[in-house]
Amino acid sequence: MESVNPYAERVLEVVESIPPGMVMSYGDIAEYLGEGGPRQVGQVMSTWGGGVPWWRVVHSDGTGAAPDHVRRCLEHWRDEGTPLRGERVDMRQARWDGRSADSKK
Repeated sequence: MESVNPYAERVLEVVESIPPGMVMSYGDIAEYLGEGGPRQVGQVMSTWGGGVPWWRVVHSDGTGAAPDHVRRCLEHWRDEGTPLRGERVDMRQARWDGRSADSKK
């Protein structure tokens, strides 16, 4: 496996900082870092994301990482009390802006 590059390290640090019960989209992470885009964040997550709370990174519509991970995402989201709308995260309530643990709005 290739070594983690500096960009990947920054992405993984952001993911590790997302509080339980909250999420960021791939695009949110890229915007927060001020570099890359959703696809680059997705590449980092698919390559090195297994050791961080990957279920807290979602698509902008609140769906989980991949269709085959829906069940696992739902388990984690329910355990953490993440606001849901059916089988998706309620992005209006659960989106984290990277500033503080209680920045749900």
